[in-house]
Amino acid sequence: MESRVVSRSVGTHSGSFHADEVTACALLLLFDLIDKEKIVRTRDPEKLSLCEYVCDVGGIYSPQEKRFDHHQITYHGELSSAGMILLYLKVNGVIDEALYNFFNVSLILGIDAHDNGKVPNLVGHCTFSSVISNFVPAVHDSDDSVVNKAFIEALDFTLGHLRRLLERYQYTQGCRKEVMEAMSEQKPYLLFSRAMPWMDIFFDLGGERHPAQFVIMPSGEHWKLRGIPPSSQDRMKVRIPLPEEWAGLLEEDLKKISEIPGAIFCHKGRFISVWKTKEDAFLALEKIMGSKV
Repeated sequence: MESRVVSRSVGTHSGSFHADEVTACALLLLFDLIDKEKIVRTRDPEKLSLCEYVCDVGGIYSPQEKRFDHHQITYHGELSSAGMILLYLKVNGVIDEALYNFFNVSLILGIDAHDNGKVPNLVGHCTFSSVISNFVPAVHDSDDSVVNKAFIEALDFTLGHLRRLLERYQYTQGCRKEVMEAMSEQKPYLLFSRAMPWMDIFFDLGGERHPAQFVIMPSGEHWKLRGIPPSSQDRMKVRIPLPEEWAGLLEEDLKKISEIPGAIFCHKGRFISVWKTKEDAFLALEKIMGSKV
């Protein structure tokens, strides 16, 4: 009787595992293309041939056949199985270009580079790939059952991380209209009525050429005045720093030097400050800008 491919199954290699195939499987799970109980860890070609998807093993890169290995000498690209699966999701319309770019920049590019030996070892720096490697049992000759259990633990961790990234992305995109409206006023500041992730959208919408120097928005029960970076790449800098004499001051000290009754805090880095009310934040902005705004 002819063997049939098991729908919604994925095969990956047995033994020690890495972030790329763990993430490849997690991406397939995240977008509901496979079932967790149909993950097969083996190097047996016959067993792999029965899997709908095969990742990081088998010596074939053929998206049409749902084969995603990068170890064979005939493959000259820079993707690992994680990058291959992400690209497959985009090409097949499971995700759009924007979400593809988000996942790539947020995680996958680093996994691909690490798996291909293109990430230097920096003292004190722990990559996502290193975190996943730490799920591998410390004992090198651990039983397959122990290693497979560890793989599932790493998979669950990675799937959780991907879900949170997706949730954050979707929420951020939901704020896009409000950022666009604030930018459309072409003022030297952006004003938001609620706290929200604005920076990625701001620069995505051409923020480098926008005249805004500061952002004013709620911060818990208070309001914050935050400097805007000059570009998406220079996020540790601001276009106009807060006054030097405010740096690191709290409450009464900041009230005295700023002459603003609702002063609460100014970061020593002079990029963000907190004020009791929106009106206080605007008073601070007027002092910085040298005129009423």
